[in-house]
Amino acid sequence: MRGVTGGIRAQVKRAPGQSRDVRKGSDLADRLTGGDSSLLRRINAAVTLRSLRDGQAVTLTQLVGDTGLSRPTVEGVIDGLLESGLVAEVDQNQDGGRQRGRPARWFRFRAEAGHILGIEVGVHMIRAVLADLAGQQVAGLAREVAETAEVEDRLGVVRTVVAEVLRKAGVSRDSLWAVGVGTPGIVDREGTVRLGTAMPGWTGLDLGAKLRRSFRCPVLIENDANLAAIAEHWQGAAVGMGDVVFVLAGLSPGAGSLINGRLHRGFGGAAGEIGALHLLGQEATPERLLSTTGKPLAPLDEAAVARVLTLAREGDEVARVAMDRFLRRLVHDVTALVLAIDPQLVVIGGWAAGLDDTLGPLREQLELSCLRAPEVALSSLGEEVVALGALRLALDQVEEQLFAVDPPVARN
Repeated sequence: MRGVTGGIRAQVKRAPGQSRDVRKGSDLADRLTGGDSSLLRRINAAVTLRSLRDGQAVTLTQLVGDTGLSRPTVEGVIDGLLESGLVAEVDQNQDGGRQRGRPARWFRFRAEAGHILGIEVGVHMIRAVLADLAGQQVAGLAREVAETAEVEDRLGVVRTVVAEVLRKAGVSRDSLWAVGVGTPGIVDREGTVRLGTAMPGWTGLDLGAKLRRSFRCPVLIENDANLAAIAEHWQGAAVGMGDVVFVLAGLSPGAGSLINGRLHRGFGGAAGEIGALHLLGQEATPERLLSTTGKPLAPLDEAAVARVLTLAREGDEVARVAMDRFLRRLVHDVTALVLAIDPQLVVIGGWAAGLDDTLGPLREQLELSCLRAPEVALSSLGEEVVALGALRLALDQVEEQLFAVDPPVARN
């Protein structure tokens, strides 16, 4: 299984500041290889484990055929995997006990040996999704949070949601191998929000450091639209597509882009911030676009937008005009990104995905403005799309540990 944030790499990596967290990867590698750090031994272990990842029970003979390794080599690797707890031997006697000679030994990957967690820290909602090491969901939970909540109050809700979802699933916090977190704003590779205007106190917040205090495993922070793109590529509308744009259409739309199946963050993590185009002075601000009174919409929040949307659906002509203006802005912003990237597919998510005729105007404008118009589709993952992308981010981290080849490099 390959993730979309970079694929399976040859060396265990971890988030900055996580010197303790490499222990899981390091100890695991030692157990899988019997303490033998030779490259060949590690390659053999990674190849064998990957053959077991689909969850189906297989025989030792099948593993020899699948991996191309010798039987003694596979037997040695399996012993390490059994000791690590990642593989279990199962009773698979399918002939009712009539088999002659030595019975075949069957093995399966123990996805339940650990867990991963995906978290969305949103403006109005905190959401968490828990899964096993194969990425299969075992529990999920969401709690509302006030838009005006200060940093510590919002993070308090995050910790509460995490504790509740673990309790709901009957899973220990120590069983977590990695945690992915999605947030609005421009996020650097260290987990600091360089610019985040959607929530109080978010600009300059070292979100990674704040959350890593609650876990003994890697915690990875990423922009919410980027994670939504990852999620749709993993199990949504963009499965099997290499070049994809996901538009998180909120008050200030943002986008996540995949190029050749890999996340494109840009040099400073600001790729896809199409909501900033109005700052160029060529268009009105969202406050004026959505106004039904001629004055800027104040406060500009999702509740105010919802009221305009409701009026538009009820036939209010002024509200309909306001929504049309907002849709034209969205189409304009998306077109700019499509011209730069030339994606195969544009996926529309966020609250604007529920607007009437969102896709029609977008398709028409892309046809007019682009040399080659992409496909356009609505998000198929709904409200969980960011949390699922965070889960995939965590799963990529786990796969780096599971399929490590080079010895983990210790850092001070």
